[in-house]
Amino acid sequence: MTKLSVNINKFATLRNARGGNNPDLIQVALDCERFGADGITVHPRPDERHIRYADVIEIKKNSGIEFNIEGNPREEKFVELVLSVKPTQVTLVPDSSNQLTSNHGWNTIENKIFLTEIIKKFKAAGIRSSIFIDADLSMIEGALETGVDRIELYTESYANQFETNKIAAIKTFVVAAEFANTIGLGINAGHDLSLKNLNYLKQNIPYLLEVSIGHALICDAIYLGLENTIQLYKRELI
Repeated sequence: MTKLSVNINKFATLRNARGGNNPDLIQVALDCERFGADGITVHPRPDERHIRYADVIEIKKNSGIEFNIEGNPREEKFVELVLSVKPTQVTLVPDSSNQLTSNHGWNTIENKIFLTEIIKKFKAAGIRSSIFIDADLSMIEGALETGVDRIELYTESYANQFETNKIAAIKTFVVAAEFANTIGLGINAGHDLSLKNLNYLKQNIPYLLEVSIGHALICDAIYLGLENTIQLYKRELI
């Protein structure tokens, strides 16, 4: 079964909008675990507009399931945080400091030297590394040359095209996943995945190890409840 990692950034956005500690991020992480999530994902940004660096430290201390920290390793503070916390996985995302949300993958060819050096640091610390990447064979091949363990396929284009032509929407991702598996890379996926498009992705992309889902899952939880929503997403991954 493909693992479900719940991105809890939106809970932090809600907390920060009012101040205080409601909702409690530690309790959210523990509840996600109790409700069946396989992992917790956070994406701290330099302005700490949702997940704060202190949150990351406390979640790692208290949660017992897989922990995935996303972020841009060009931010020195981010690298220091990851090396200190030692999550299960670090996912490298090429966001700018003021970017609203992730909207492109790494150019692994142009950034080969930088990525190779930073991945070497994370792997030396025993942290599995993943690169956020478009479904482009040349970029996937470039990822292999950095020494990374996995790639995370950036699935926004799949989600955007899904309702009008799901066969065309999935095609490049199937090819990309098959190629990545052939050359020895593990495969994760994330961005704009939802109850509408998740199962088709799961059924058609081979070797899919993990999906990271935040925005859509949290929106569904407002209507359906967090426990029920996590279970609904898990069923789509069977």
